[in-house]
Amino acid sequence: MRQLIVNADDFGLHTKINQGIIKGFQEGFITSTSLMCSAPAFAEAAALAQENPGLGVGIHLTLVGSVPPAADPAKVRSLLDANGLFLPDYVAFAARFYRGGVRMSELETELCAQIERGLATNLKITHIDSHQHTHVLPIISDLVVKLCYKYNIGKIRNPHEAYFFDGGFAAGSGRKLGRAGLSFCASLAMRKAKAAGMRFPEHFFGMLAGGNLNETLVGNIIRNLPEGVSEIMTHPGLDSQSLARNFTWNYHWEDELNAFLSVENKRLLEKNNISLINFGGLK
Repeated sequence: MRQLIVNADDFGLHTKINQGIIKGFQEGFITSTSLMCSAPAFAEAAALAQENPGLGVGIHLTLVGSVPPAADPAKVRSLLDANGLFLPDYVAFAARFYRGGVRMSELETELCAQIERGLATNLKITHIDSHQHTHVLPIISDLVVKLCYKYNIGKIRNPHEAYFFDGGFAAGSGRKLGRAGLSFCASLAMRKAKAAGMRFPEHFFGMLAGGNLNETLVGNIIRNLPEGVSEIMTHPGLDSQSLARNFTWNYHWEDELNAFLSVENKRLLEKNNISLINFGGLK
């Protein structure tokens, strides 16, 4: 049996991202999303999720990305830059963290604040994942598993994409090296999650081609989907030009959305007898 979770990240980051995710759920085969609980469009995202109860909603733990914290900034200063925002990316964060520049008590304070803000929406939270996958970094992964137990969240993203999978995407050596490092960290983190009784999909796709998925690449994933439960991570949105003015990631938001609106890819799901679920359907 093959089951597929299609999870759209960054719900709450921008209204055009929110709208793209909802369109992908209503008209396509996006089944799940991850709520950024300290991001600017969080309130709108939570309201949209309430209006679309079939959409699985997880919490997208956020420690990077130049967004403000959920906790009082004065209580989490070691996580922030001079402007009171999170550091821009996981490279900058990891450099500070592993040099001892981040206080663990402040890290826990912030993650608790984000989880509690997500739970306060009264949405049924299906899982935990994170912005730029910081939840699988060594040491941080221990804290995340601890907090999942504390807040009774029993499912988590496993961002371990197979080391030699490309799905037809021509990636450079930097992307391949980054994917390998992340997949290795994920394998270690999931041992801890499994030991704590947590559940997660067996297979993961969308890392190497992150921000660059299109109809063809998603079709290639579907055709080669292995037995068991898989997750495809995606970053859909409306109006890529507008989003590109706000975010310098070179993502192709509309292409990613269209990949999951594709009639041909819907037919491939049926032809290959692939069942769609969200994290709530993990057994």
